Amino acid sequence: MKRMVTFLLAAVMLVTLFVGCQKEDSHVGDDKGEGTPGVEKKEAGNLIGVAMPTKSLQRWNQDGANMKELLEDAGYKVDLQYANNSVETQMSQIENMITKGCEILVIASIDGSALKGALEKAAKENIKVIAYDRLIRDSENVDYYATFDNYKVGVIQGLYIIEKLKLDEGETGPFTMEVFGGSPDDNNAYFFNSGAMDTLKPHIESGAILIKSGQTDMEQIAIQGWKAEGAQARMDNLLTANYADENIDVVLSPNDSLAQGIVASLKAAGYGTEDKPFPILTGQDCDTTNVKMLIAGQQSMSVFKDTRTLARKVVRMVEAIMEGSEPPVNDTKTYDNGVKVVPAYLCEPVFADINNYKELLIDSGYYTEEQLK
Repeated sequence: MKRMVTFLLAAVMLVTLFVGCQKEDSHVGDDKGEGTPGVEKKEAGNLIGVAMPTKSLQRWNQDGANMKELLEDAGYKVDLQYANNSVETQMSQIENMITKGCEILVIASIDGSALKGALEKAAKENIKVIAYDRLIRDSENVDYYATFDNYKVGVIQGLYIIEKLKLDEGETGPFTMEVFGGSPDDNNAYFFNSGAMDTLKPHIESGAILIKSGQTDMEQIAIQGWKAEGAQARMDNLLTANYADENIDVVLSPNDSLAQGIVASLKAAGYGTEDKPFPILTGQDCDTTNVKMLIAGQQSMSVFKDTRTLARKVVRMVEAIMEGSEPPVNDTKTYDNGVKVVPAYLCEPVFADINNYKELLIDSGYYTEEQLK
């Protein structure tokens, strides 16, 4: 079993590094946006609207900047807007993009079910819509979806926990664990959770992993808006109610913003000493703050979704739409938005931990060493 889990973790890494989405996109410009080989450089003209949810999270700043740079390099004008996590603001921004004459909309939605009216207006103007990383729900006017394999994100986190607890070597624990969920209005949160919990389920059912609070339903574990302060408050409550007399061994966090709040709570409770070591703690996005926590031993791992890869894939989708051809997709069955199955392209995630973060994040040019000091 140990060999199997180790093999699966290694396979997930190798797929992305060598034969996954990055390999397919390796001919589509470099990470600094120096062009899209195979695509004729155009005079700036066609307007593309890019709607991002917020600047308060590092990843969305990177997503927006990468998207704008690559689209402009390919010859487009770009209207990039951030909505400060306000659904009303995002709807207004999208409507303004439609009025300005955007030919394609790339939307990372705040609330995946709140954009139906705005998308109806886009459809009337024959504007194609690409849902970016977050699936837009309850609308027939979503043409394509570009994201990472979000179920696999959870699988990677679950496999990491299994290996670190040596459950694949026959360890039976019981090891204590608590589970956090993402924002309930983000469709991805459910995929992350399902991937992790499906992977860990046999060990929870055997009793090797013990969730003392009993809280596993999304209604109980979800943190609205992916807010660190929400995760910190919930972790405070969990520690007080369930871990006054013993240490917690594992915290399943779906992303880095929640992990930041969890670490703040653990520190306040005295974790980080020989008697109270930090638990195994997962995350996602490899934000600089979290990579620093990883280096410091406060967070165990973070799933890395290279925003450069996703941005390049969306540029290829945009080019195909503008040329009147079919954009590249590799999934036509999974992402049912409640009205239709949206054709999707899924890029492969990998994980970073103390053993490989330099190769994955610094050597690839995603960060500099100075940024992680």
